[in-house]
Amino acid sequence: MAFQRACDISEFRDGQAVAVNLDGIDVAVARHEDEFFAVQDLCTHGHVALSEGEVEDCMIECWLHGSRFDLRSGKPTTLPATEPVATFAVQVNGDEILVDVSQTLNGVTPD
Repeated sequence: MAFQRACDISEFRDGQAVAVNLDGIDVAVARHEDEFFAVQDLCTHGHVALSEGEVEDCMIECWLHGSRFDLRSGKPTTLPATEPVATFAVQVNGDEILVDVSQTLNGVTPD
């Protein structure tokens, strides 16, 4: 695994994700309670940035049409999205959030 710095914990505001680009992949890093998650920052339905949507109940919501994706699995939980987003491994090192985009956790290939 090749973890790299994505952002700092201090960059998070309640209910929002942080957008980063790692090795050419747009990633949305989200916080739910004390856990951090990383998913591809692209709604599989509307093709817009998920990081611009809200984070709640371990879900990230697309701001365009309201599709919600489980941050743990990448699976859509509401329509209109039917395809999952890629998920990536996350580590916390002090105040830094590290993400490994070299492989996905759920087998979905990032666009």
